[in-house]
Amino acid sequence: MYPPSVRATARQCATGEGEVRLDGKVAVITGAATGIGRATAVLFAQEGARVVFGDVNDVEADETLRLVGAVGGEARFLHCDVRQTADVERLVQAAVDAYGQLDVMMNNVGVNFYGKVHETTDEEWTACLNLNLGSVFRGMRAAIPHMLKAGKGSIVNTASNQGLVAFNGFAAYAAAKGAIVQLTRQASLDYAPNNVRVNCICPGAVRTPMNPELLNPSLDGGARLERSSSRIPMLRIGEPEEVAQAALYLASDDAAWVTGLALVIDGGVTVKGP
Repeated sequence: MYPPSVRATARQCATGEGEVRLDGKVAVITGAATGIGRATAVLFAQEGARVVFGDVNDVEADETLRLVGAVGGEARFLHCDVRQTADVERLVQAAVDAYGQLDVMMNNVGVNFYGKVHETTDEEWTACLNLNLGSVFRGMRAAIPHMLKAGKGSIVNTASNQGLVAFNGFAAYAAAKGAIVQLTRQASLDYAPNNVRVNCICPGAVRTPMNPELLNPSLDGGARLERSSSRIPMLRIGEPEEVAQAALYLASDDAAWVTGLALVIDGGVTVKGP
C-alpha cells in the first residue's frame, strides 16, 4: 500500500484537484532576500506553504515579501546571520512559534570565494567554510529536532555543481560545496528511519547577485555572460526560478521516497565536465 501522500498525489493527478504542492506546510528558508532563495520563497508560498525566511539584507527582504504577497502567499522575515547559531535557532523557532510546525528547511546561503590553495589565507578559508558549510550545518541542527518530534520533514541544502566537478581557482568554495553534498548524504542516512528526508540541489551558473556579470551583462560588455553560456551544453545560464522548481520537488511529497540526492541543475555542465 502506498503512503497517504502518494495516494493523494495520484488522486490529484486523476481529478485535477489540489494542485498546490506545499499546501498546509511551513517552510524556513535562509538567504531568501535575493536570487535562488527569493525565487524559492515566492514559489513555495505560491504552492501553499507559509514561509519564514532569514537574511542579512533587510532592504532586499522587503522586495521578497512584496513578491510573495503579489502571488497571494504568506511570508515572514527575520534578520538572520547564518554564521551565528543564535540567529539560526531563532529563525527556526519563530516558524514553530508562529505556525506550530516545521515541514521544510532550506539552507540556501552561499557566497563565492576565489583563489587556489596557495593563494587562500587562513582567514579566507575559515570564512568560506563557516559561511557556506557552517550555515548548512547550523540550519540542519536547528531544524532536525522539530522534525524528529513530528516524525517527518524535508531538508533541502543548496550545494553547487562545484561540489561535484572542479573549476580553476575555487579551492575553498569547492571544498565547502563538496562537503555539503557529503553532509547531506550522511544526514539522509542518519534520519531516514525517522522519515526526515535530506537532499541537496547543485546549481551551476545562475543569474543571481552572486554572479553580478551574469545578472547585469553591461558590467563587462556581456563578455562573461557570453563566455559562460558558451561553456554550457544548453548554451545559456540558468534562472533562479528554474532552480526553485527543483527545490520545490524535493520539498514536496512528490519526493516522498527521495533522500540523499544531489540534484544537479546546470544545463549539462556536470555531464560534460569543466
